Amino acid sequence: MRNTNIAYLLARMPIAMSMLGHGLVRIPKLVKFSAGIEKQFTNTMLPHALVYPYSIVLPFLELLTGILLILGLFTRFANILGVAIVLSLIFGSTMLEKWDAVFTQIIYGAYFALLYLFADHNRYSVDQLITGNKSNLV
Repeated sequence: MRNTNIAYLLARMPIAMSMLGHGLVRIPKLVKFSAGIEKQFTNTMLPHALVYPYSIVLPFLELLTGILLILGLFTRFANILGVAIVLSLIFGSTMLEKWDAVFTQIIYGAYFALLYLFADHNRYSVDQLITGNKSNLV
């Protein structure tokens, strides 16, 4: 049983670092990042009124997801949030017809789903410190 708990921690960390990194590098250059996203979506059916706010919020959601997963805090929620982010990215990629990006994003989505599925093994986490032997938070 201990090996599966360690394996879960080891599986949680790479995607946590990826999400943390996505948010961390984008937030300091948020205006430039947002302008780049807006430019990408200029010739799609998505209106500026949706693209602009999304491009501002996305890095903060990525950062939040990364922090929660690194800590193992609200882990189930963080995985659901991760899937929601990936679903929005998949939708955007389909609007841009970037099918190679969709494939990578599907892998991210599956990764989050598997972390959610096996969250009972999330023993090395803040969730575990808070709840003890009870089910993970959320």
